[in-house]
Parts: sequence; C-alpha cells; structure tokens
Amino acid sequence: MAFEPKIIGFLCNWCSYSGADLAGVSRIKSAPNVRVIRTMCSGRVDPTFILKAFQLGADGVVVMGCHPGDCHYQEGNYKTMRRIPFLKKLIKDFGIEPERLRLEWVSASEGDRYATVVNEFTEEIRKLGPIKHPSCKVKLEQI
Repeated sequence: MAFEPKIIGFLCNWCSYSGADLAGVSRIKSAPNVRVIRTMCSGRVDPTFILKAFQLGADGVVVMGCHPGDCHYQEGNYKTMRRIPFLKKLIKDFGIEPERLRLEWVSASEGDRYATVVNEFTEEIRKLGPIKHPSCKVKLEQI
C-alpha cells in the first residue's frame, strides 16, 4: 500500500484559513493530506503544539500565516518567523528531518498559493516517507 502522509496545518484565521477556504470554493485541487487547525494568528502556535503533532504521529507540520507586515496582530508572524528556524534545529536533535516542518505566508486572496503549498509539501513528505522517530507511537487518529 502506498504511503500517504499525515500533515497538520496550523492556519492563521485571518489570512491562511481564508486562503484555504478560497481554494475550496474555487474548486482548486489540493492534496487532502493536511488536517487544518485554525488559529487566530500564526504567532499563537505554541512550539509545543508542533512538537506534540510530531509526537502523535504527524509526518509533517506546516504553519501558514499572514505575509510579514500584514498581521492583524501587528507582530505575530514575526514571532513565528523567529520560532520556526529554532524548531527546525530542535526537531533535528530529536531525529526528525527539518524538512518536515514548513512555514509559509498565504493571504486570504491566495487560494491558488494555498493549494500549491499543500501539494508541494505533501509530495515532499511523501518522498521522505513515514516518520521514523521511536517516540511517535500514538496514532494521529487518536487526536
């Protein structure tokens, strides 16, 4: 059976989630592998949420927010911009490829960009294969 990645997507309410909604209503094809978690701001995505997603069996995590300078909370996406490189180093120490964590800026009017990001990331995770970290015992379906 072919491997289908399980990806968690933390999407900003104001931009990225609306971009995902636009992709849907515009019938823009995107991979069904991303399970969306709607957040008020990408800056509100606590690093422990990302680590917990991997611990519970996610093969990849994507965080999407407003473009820099367009955050509804002024600086939320700048906090995210600083956190993600740190988290990539941290997950590497846990034996998880840093490529399994991705940060993207998607506005409410970019449904096509949302679909492109989802499709590219799904394909990248598919090539990496299932996560092989020993502490990832819990199934994502149990979340």
